[in-house]
Amino acid sequence: MKYRKLGHSGLMISELTLGTVPFGGKAGFEKTGNVDAKQARRFLDIALEHGVNAVDTADLYSHGGAEEVLSDALAVHRDKLILTSKARSPMSDDPNDSGASRFHLIKSCENSLRRLKTDHIDLYQIHNWDGVTSPEETLRALEDLVKSGKIRYFGTSNYTAWQMMKTLGCAEVNQLMKPVSQQIYYTPESREAEYELLPMAIDQNIGTLIWGPMGEGLLTGTVRRGQKTPATSRQGNGWPEPYVHDMEHAWDVIDVLSAVAEEANATTAQVCLAWLLTRPGISSLIIGSRTEAHLQEDLAAASLTLSPAQLARIEQATRPAPQYPYWHRFTSGMDRIDPAEQPFLDEYRQTLDNRTDLDQK
Repeated sequence: MKYRKLGHSGLMISELTLGTVPFGGKAGFEKTGNVDAKQARRFLDIALEHGVNAVDTADLYSHGGAEEVLSDALAVHRDKLILTSKARSPMSDDPNDSGASRFHLIKSCENSLRRLKTDHIDLYQIHNWDGVTSPEETLRALEDLVKSGKIRYFGTSNYTAWQMMKTLGCAEVNQLMKPVSQQIYYTPESREAEYELLPMAIDQNIGTLIWGPMGEGLLTGTVRRGQKTPATSRQGNGWPEPYVHDMEHAWDVIDVLSAVAEEANATTAQVCLAWLLTRPGISSLIIGSRTEAHLQEDLAAASLTLSPAQLARIEQATRPAPQYPYWHRFTSGMDRIDPAEQPFLDEYRQTLDNRTDLDQK
């Protein structure tokens, strides 16, 4: 297991993080799994044995149930782990029991601490953008939580790049603490984060945690072209995520991941994770497993090394189409490309170069 610095903090986080979406299995999360306290302790033991030093949860998961299940496992290993949780999601019909207001965040943090049976959360993340509360109110509440010792660092989750920059700008203008990380969705099938979110994070020295790196079970090898997806899997039981715009493309991605897996004597899931670990700006991949076997399989991805040819093959097969204004920079011959977006634009440029070659033929 390797460790990577989390954004502009001094915190070192393992490149794989244990996720807890399958913990609890209630309040609408039954389809993701039903890991109980005994299994959770076993999962945490296994993760620690492999060098994992971080576990991610949220108050939303099983509406507090995941945090409650995790608390028993934490009792033994608390000092060995970076504990991350999230708040902002609606937790009841009360209009104030939602959002990133001072009222809701402080209340949510105290509720999470009680469920987790701990005195602090190491990384507290705003689970989604709140379009009603001002960033300044949110930042001041988070800074007060840091000063009170209830959290150590804070970050965001599921923000757009402009929302993150608005938050960072507000922090700078008001001389407030800044978020150290973002948690976002990013997979070989869904690479939209490369357009804005990842370059922003590289430029602003923000750590990036990836949720659903295997597409919520889409890219594990369970979903295959022309085959019925097992009802026992998350993708076969009606779980609504992820959104897939082009299933034909998704099948093509699964095909190439599975072909490389066969060459590398690995599994499709391991190849998916191993490829993501090579991408620019990634701090850690969050793996949420329902069984011990799946957890062992996913953890083994940290030691899987794909060849440059295999990495390039996956990249080319999964590359998104260049969007404006990126393609315009190439077609108009612009120089002075920003280093934060250079690695992504270099790949997109190949698509345009290849098209030009075909047109000339």
